[in-house]
Amino acid sequence: MSVRKLFGTDGIRGKANAYPMTGEVAFVLGRAVTSYFQQNFSRKPLIIIGKDTRLSCYMLEQAFSAGVCSQGGRAILTGPLPTPGVAFVTQSMRADAGVMISASHNSYEDNGIKIFDRTGHKLPDEIELELERMVLDPSTIPQKTGDQLGNAKRLDEVIGRYIVHTKAALSPQYSLEGLRIVIDAAHGAAYKLAPMVFEELGAEVISLGNQPNGTNINKGCGALHPQLCAENVRKFRADLGVCLDGDGDRLTIVDRNGEVIHGDKLIGLCGKFLLDNQELGPTKEVVGTVMSNFGIEAYLSKHGMKFIRTQVGDRYIVEHMRSSGALFGGEPSGHLVFKRYSTTGDGILAALKVIESIKFYDRDLSELTHDIDLYPQKMENVHVSKRVAFEEVPEIRKALESANQKLGNEGRTLLRYSGTEPLARVMVEGKDLKLVSDLCTELAGVVTKALG
Repeated sequence: MSVRKLFGTDGIRGKANAYPMTGEVAFVLGRAVTSYFQQNFSRKPLIIIGKDTRLSCYMLEQAFSAGVCSQGGRAILTGPLPTPGVAFVTQSMRADAGVMISASHNSYEDNGIKIFDRTGHKLPDEIELELERMVLDPSTIPQKTGDQLGNAKRLDEVIGRYIVHTKAALSPQYSLEGLRIVIDAAHGAAYKLAPMVFEELGAEVISLGNQPNGTNINKGCGALHPQLCAENVRKFRADLGVCLDGDGDRLTIVDRNGEVIHGDKLIGLCGKFLLDNQELGPTKEVVGTVMSNFGIEAYLSKHGMKFIRTQVGDRYIVEHMRSSGALFGGEPSGHLVFKRYSTTGDGILAALKVIESIKFYDRDLSELTHDIDLYPQKMENVHVSKRVAFEEVPEIRKALESANQKLGNEGRTLLRYSGTEPLARVMVEGKDLKLVSDLCTELAGVVTKALG
């Protein structure tokens, strides 16, 4: 496969107003997306453009929209809307493509662009590579003039469509009446609509992270920093805490005791819940990634389910689900995909299904996840100045062989590069906590010395 110069595991991402996340690139990408999705139609393609609350979203939204218009497309600007909302609205409005401007869980200085096709699914690698080729050589994009040019308009009411759609994912036999829930929207894309969803379903909501100012997205709050939510769960004696990330496609759950529930445990709980409700599909597959813990595989197997691993990224999970017919998958980071209801990870929807499972079993969340045993796991992020295949670096290869020999059949190592940041992720997993910790520190040191 060709080397990717712009797109990573989840679209294009980088420092805002520095290459490639500049207005100039966004403009050309807007042209490329419009031109690509115009190939099979004589009409002007319709492109949905959503965003989160970062300061740089104004710049990139307008630049991308200008590119759409210059190429003869019709742009609809939704304003702040979660990534799964953009995917849903794209499909609902029968648009030709959807675009989300967000750097997800990153700090406000970063931004990104991810693209959905008309069915609300993230683009496969081959289409991203074609768009990349067009962006890097804009002369290949035919120029439009005169009445061939397009137009743009803002359509804020699309948020209502997404709210109605998301609420429908909760079984009608349940409501949230009597529940007190802390919602931390990370000052991100779901800051306004997330509390609305839970309140309209009957919950008493305590809102956090709902005052974005352009620079506070994900700052000390949300899915990556659930401590604030946990404190408020305990303070207000809430039944549950729901923490979203900046673009609302993932979540972290806090139980009524103020304890954070591991993402793999949520995968196990939801998998069993769907199985017991005959909603897992005939394959009885749960799709995850190489990052999921060995323990979740053992738990699912014990209950008659198969666990399939893909490479990291919820779009790869969805690609496998589309080919195999599986209906549920997720990542330990909190991306949970319920294929009957959404084409991508959706933090709000996932929270509703977790609540539904609590009501179905009529047991506390801490009890439901207690018997899902996870192996000790440690991960370190190492800043790298270059990217080289790990197996091509002799000292890294030697360290990996030594670590795997020490772990034997009761553990594993995993080295991979981040798709969005200049980081190598070093992970070690096994039954012996001290050995896991020592090996991870040792491996991280070797990688730092070789690639830092």
